[in-house]
Amino acid sequence: MTKSRHLAAIRAAFPLTVPVLCGYFFTGMAFGLLMYSGGYPWYWAALCSVCIYAGSMQFVAVNFFAGGFHLLQVALMTLAVNIRHMFYGISFIDRFAAMGKKKLYMIFSLTDETYSLLCSAKVPQGVDEHAFLFWIALLDQLYWIAGTLAGCIAGALIPFDTTGIDFAMTALFTVILVEQMEDKNNRLPALLGAAAALVGLLVFGADSFLIPSLLAATVLLLLCRSRLHKGGER
Repeated sequence: MTKSRHLAAIRAAFPLTVPVLCGYFFTGMAFGLLMYSGGYPWYWAALCSVCIYAGSMQFVAVNFFAGGFHLLQVALMTLAVNIRHMFYGISFIDRFAAMGKKKLYMIFSLTDETYSLLCSAKVPQGVDEHAFLFWIALLDQLYWIAGTLAGCIAGALIPFDTTGIDFAMTALFTVILVEQMEDKNNRLPALLGAAAALVGLLVFGADSFLIPSLLAATVLLLLCRSRLHKGGER
């Protein structure tokens, strides 16, 4: 019974995750290439994608691994880059709490794209909701891990100039930004983020503006949450 329940959930979840597969596999591949070019063995790259699984933070972490960063600086950077996940989780507290042992993994695996799918996907009739949500999250991470391993293999077999590969996550977020700006009712978050980044750049300089800008953008979004909520309902 359990096996058939999960098979039905996989069949229902997989088509929804195909767009994530296209993005995660190649972005994960870029991460694998960067790790390999940095002299790290394939299993370290895979372990990062299994245990960290933080997208843009993994790209940043490649520089952290090389040393020269204080532990507190790493912690603050990680918090600033991924603090948005706290707000993702708030909207799923009740649903995840009812998932038993899967709860901790669902919290861990809540990336931007997975959150989007969990918010928009409708559970097909006859499919167990908890298994459906779980497989959406797990499939997304498996795509990222597979891409990471493929990048390590490609780096080992084919000579690569990795210059510019770290732009992969920037390109992904640029696409998301363009899609957001196309919706006139959903432009305020992007404008607030841009304003925080510009002010941070002018005040703190190019080497130190990232953490203050991310924290400022978070505060601005919290202050404007009522207006953002109303804009999303239109």
